[in-house]
Amino acid sequence: MIWLLLGSFVVFLGLRFPIAFALGLSCLLYLVVADIPLIVVPMKMYSGIDVFVLLSIPGFIMAGNLMNQGGLTEKIITFCNRLVGHIRGGLALANIAASMLFAGISGTAISDTASIGSVMIPAMKREGYDAPFACAVTASSSTVGPIIPPSVSMIIAATLTGLSVGKLFLAGAIPGLLLGLSLLGLTYYISRKRKYPVHDRSSLRQIARSFFDTFWALLMTVVILYGIIGGFFTPTEASIVAVIYALLVGLFVYRRLTVKKALVVFLDSMKTSAALMVLIGFANLFGWILIIERLPQAVSAGILDLTGNPYLVLLLINLLLIFVGTFMETIAALLILFPILLNVAMEVGIDPIHFAVVAVLNLMIGLTTPPLGVCLFVAAGIGKTSIGSVARAGFPFLLMSLLVLALVTLFPGLSLWLPELFAD
Repeated sequence: MIWLLLGSFVVFLGLRFPIAFALGLSCLLYLVVADIPLIVVPMKMYSGIDVFVLLSIPGFIMAGNLMNQGGLTEKIITFCNRLVGHIRGGLALANIAASMLFAGISGTAISDTASIGSVMIPAMKREGYDAPFACAVTASSSTVGPIIPPSVSMIIAATLTGLSVGKLFLAGAIPGLLLGLSLLGLTYYISRKRKYPVHDRSSLRQIARSFFDTFWALLMTVVILYGIIGGFFTPTEASIVAVIYALLVGLFVYRRLTVKKALVVFLDSMKTSAALMVLIGFANLFGWILIIERLPQAVSAGILDLTGNPYLVLLLINLLLIFVGTFMETIAALLILFPILLNVAMEVGIDPIHFAVVAVLNLMIGLTTPPLGVCLFVAAGIGKTSIGSVARAGFPFLLMSLLVLALVTLFPGLSLWLPELFAD
């Protein structure tokens, strides 16, 4: 019966059904054939979303959208351009730096690509950068977002397994910075080789003025992280604080946000959040079926039969997640696979916090991996170029991301140092 579930799921994906519907329809087909009462559908869907910490996801999505409409994102981009615009390829470097800063609020790669890309990709094209490169830089740098805290993917991983959200946020900080810095280095190398544009150096006064303009946007990240790690509020409460903060700054500090724009943001955020919650609900039902079919035990036994070496187990899991990430959306892949693979990792003594960071980083790379890399499609749409040309331009960035993944996999201290430091 398990093959009916998995086979129908693959078929529906092949027919280009939205992944939430592919999950739901394959589950429904299984339940009908297995003669299981359909009452389990609403029961399992509700139990999947009836988790307090998941309420933070709509909040962070709304905070990111309010930042875009309220002018906070634009301030971040301007500040980064002031800092690095005088370096060869400075606009491309500013693109990545803005993603690293924006990552601390949005928590999702796709929102990063769409918001920063809508500003930076046309600007880079006007400056003389070729469109595929501009799109590739934007898509690749957006994957830093779900690693640097706060991160929607980390919240979901914590929800599925009972891990500490605060510890996962801390664990993602160094790997996220490492990924961002490596992309900056590669971009600088390519920009020098291709002789991309360079701007005049900004004066200290201009940089200082830009910093003070950006101060309120940067302060949001500090407030969120300090509040969660310091125990002043939960991730869910932090997301509401972020919404209120972004709303007040957009309305009264930058004055770019209006009541009409805020209402549009609320509506768009509700649509995005509702779609995500439906996905989580169906994925919980799908996971329940996998459990009653004992697939987690089969996968665990299969991997452990091959090897009990922790590094080889991580290598096998990385290969699996890279493959899955090429055609499955990140959150859906986490919901279905993370609990199963975490059990395998813990069987061989791998720290669950370390494994969570490796899994999330791995699936983020999938967002820029053909054929389904969602961020590639979003960036290509903004840049009005073909997905094939963007994928080719993004290949060096993909290799660099895989190198960072290898380092994070082989050296657990990169993930565990900060959580252990604050635990003491």
